[in-house]
Amino acid sequence: MSIFSYHLVKLPFFKGIKGIFSSPISKNQKGLIYSEYMSAMTLGSPIFSPSRVLFGQVAVFMQWEYEAALEEYLEYDNFGKILAKGWHVRLSFVREWGKISGFQIPSVCDKLESLNSPVVAVTIARMKPFAIPRFIHWGRPVEKLVRDHPGTLLSLASVRFPNTVSTFSIWKTEKEMTDMVHGRSKVKEPKRHSAAMKERERKDFHFEFATLRFKPMAEFGEWKGQTNLIPKI
Repeated sequence: MSIFSYHLVKLPFFKGIKGIFSSPISKNQKGLIYSEYMSAMTLGSPIFSPSRVLFGQVAVFMQWEYEAALEEYLEYDNFGKILAKGWHVRLSFVREWGKISGFQIPSVCDKLESLNSPVVAVTIARMKPFAIPRFIHWGRPVEKLVRDHPGTLLSLASVRFPNTVSTFSIWKTEKEMTDMVHGRSKVKEPKRHSAAMKERERKDFHFEFATLRFKPMAEFGEWKGQTNLIPKI
């Protein structure tokens, strides 16, 4: 059964930029199905803020045929060794909404133990260029909702130019995540996410869009001085 992994690592500024235009991840890497190399973004930050796109902070989302291939990559590959110095979580696929090219969605799905189990959500989209201003208008309130939600343990966005955008969030429980999605959270303006989804259904922002839900299997390393971000793993 294939596994997914999500990596966060800090790089020198110009090395991070170079990776956007020339990914350091080989497409012929043994056991690698697909990967996305992206620059991290601060959720909810102003569009023209220096914190909006963080070229020195890299997010890498990967799918592997089997876990041993990931372990070999982190131990022996030059860029894999760099990723091994950061933080990553290994993920078992649970559910998909929408479709995205590149990744191969498993036919066999894992299950969470209960609604009170921790869950990881990844959204990834290929943007329509002329829809970007409208997407930002509807998307930034959702970013702030996720960023400030008491149910999130870690949340961020990422981008790969010219048109790939993604979000990554770890939730204390699946229930808290689904309550947020459907506008049932006990927070200020809880329906920001559901309102944005209705707007997307009315007139799509994307060529492709998918929300992927995962069961966290194992966590390694540290991110911004924090370790063991996910409880009950």
